[in-house]
Amino acid sequence: MKTLTSILFVLLILLAIAFSNRWWVLTHAMALVGTPELLDAQDEPGGIWFDDYYTIFRIDESTYAIGETLYWQANFNYLILGEDHAILFDAGPGVRDIRPVVRSITDLPYTFIPSHLHYDHVGNGIEFDRVALLDLPYLRNRTVNGKLSLNLYEHLGVSEGYEEPTLSIDEWWAPGSTVDLGDRSIRVLHTAGHTLNSVTLVDETAGYAFTGDFFVPGTLLEMVPYGGMGDYLEGVQTLLEFTDADTRLFGAHRDLLAEEGQTGIPETNWQDLEETRQALLDIQAGELSGRGIFPVIYTINDNIALWANPPWLQEWSKSNLTEPR
Repeated sequence: MKTLTSILFVLLILLAIAFSNRWWVLTHAMALVGTPELLDAQDEPGGIWFDDYYTIFRIDESTYAIGETLYWQANFNYLILGEDHAILFDAGPGVRDIRPVVRSITDLPYTFIPSHLHYDHVGNGIEFDRVALLDLPYLRNRTVNGKLSLNLYEHLGVSEGYEEPTLSIDEWWAPGSTVDLGDRSIRVLHTAGHTLNSVTLVDETAGYAFTGDFFVPGTLLEMVPYGGMGDYLEGVQTLLEFTDADTRLFGAHRDLLAEEGQTGIPETNWQDLEETRQALLDIQAGELSGRGIFPVIYTINDNIALWANPPWLQEWSKSNLTEPR
């Protein structure tokens, strides 16, 4: 009976992958694993342990990476300081409260903005004084009295037992706009592809881009709900437009598939970004093949691989920002 049940379960997953309900099955199948245990601590050169969970890395005197290096996804959140105000970019899954870490670095008022709405970035129940979101019509349309309730597929928290939260939104940041922090200006870019609501923050003066999950060392994920190949291509081209060869790209995770012993801030470079653009064009033209069925894995270079939907499920058109696919 156990063998028969296992076979039926596998068949259900395969059928779900082939058709539109694959995300429901996969997210709930992941939930069977439960919340993973924390990893063992290791030396973090260049980092300072805040407590027995968070690690603080200083990029410069006004820019910090706050690492959750014991969490299995090795999340990195970024604190961007100006003269008058600050931005907290991402807050992890909420295993611990990140607010005391922020306050250990600065007493400036700050606005929290998630790089996207997946559970491991929104803080899950942590209440910030000010919260911003990327100003997209489909998000605005769902917001009532400043409250936005997330759905299963944009949150995905069921995989680790997190309920979908309701966010209180204080500010809407338009794609392409800039946020003035006093003596520091931050560009807000819409970089969809990993999710429809992914945002990248760029400090053009310092030469920094904070890319969330949209661009990380190792594995780029397009094969998730609301991902899209056309969106990824557009997002990469947008980011290339506002960066140059000297820009440092700071991602939200270390390479999850790399060998153990990774340390430091997850960082990529402009060349990786340019090679990803070319790879996407080659995939679209049928000139670059991947391996596997689901996901299809396209090797871009030694640093980057793209995990995508099978070709017959790849969407190359631009998303409708009024109502997601």
